[in-house]
Amino acid sequence: MRRFGSFWRLLGSELGLTFRRPRNLVMLAVLASVPVILGVALRLVTDDMDASGRGGGMGGLVASVAGNSLMLAFASLSFLVVLLMPVAVSVVAGDAIAGEAGGGTLRYLLAAPAGRTRLLTVKYLNAVVFSFAIAAVVALSALVTGLALFPVGPVTLLSGTTVSVADGLLRVLISVGYVGAGMAALAAVALALSTFTEVPIGAIAGTVVLVIVAQVLRAVPQLEAINPYLLPTWLTRFDGALRDPVDLGAMRDGLLAFGAYILLFGSVAWARFTGKDITS
Repeated sequence: MRRFGSFWRLLGSELGLTFRRPRNLVMLAVLASVPVILGVALRLVTDDMDASGRGGGMGGLVASVAGNSLMLAFASLSFLVVLLMPVAVSVVAGDAIAGEAGGGTLRYLLAAPAGRTRLLTVKYLNAVVFSFAIAAVVALSALVTGLALFPVGPVTLLSGTTVSVADGLLRVLISVGYVGAGMAALAAVALALSTFTEVPIGAIAGTVVLVIVAQVLRAVPQLEAINPYLLPTWLTRFDGALRDPVDLGAMRDGLLAFGAYILLFGSVAWARFTGKDITS
């Protein structure tokens, strides 16, 4: 029981440090500001189209958001999940071990009866909580902005059917959970890289570069066969929540892919960290 209690105290301390660090708060603020900027821009475009009499030919994104405020949440998640959210997760997870090693505090942490496996688990769970936090912050900011700028009503899904506002909010919640799981998978990649270096920026940059390279590979038609193995392929599959019925098959496959990434890179991180010689 004492070991169990110390685990949660260690996790609570780690979460407190993460959510009090100015760098992380700035990243959360930047992510929260993007839906506001996107919503204001779409509002201005909508007003301009209405004033010029061209509103009937509005583009798909503008028409969807202008028609219902809840759609801004889906649009914001789609826009941010490609790069900005991965960058934020990479900063926290990539700094988890490398930051302690580079700062010279890792040796003191391991001198306490925490254990390497438990410490690594705490570091990863901290990154997972942050992953879901950024998805929730983006969605909440988008919902508040959407309610302030656009009408509220039944939501027209990608499949053409219309659902109630309550059903739409539930689908936003499903999307937040899915995106959070995707960011948790990316956190496992960043944590694994963090165990190989004592320079945090190296693990952070390495994770971001991997995401960008994967995006480039996805854009090459000749390499379509490898798309199912690339993490970014599955990050936007939360759009299954915008179909009626919910496309559980695609979202299930995405969650399985996330689980595979977590298992693979979590094992790499554990194998590396538990046998690593701490010299800092």
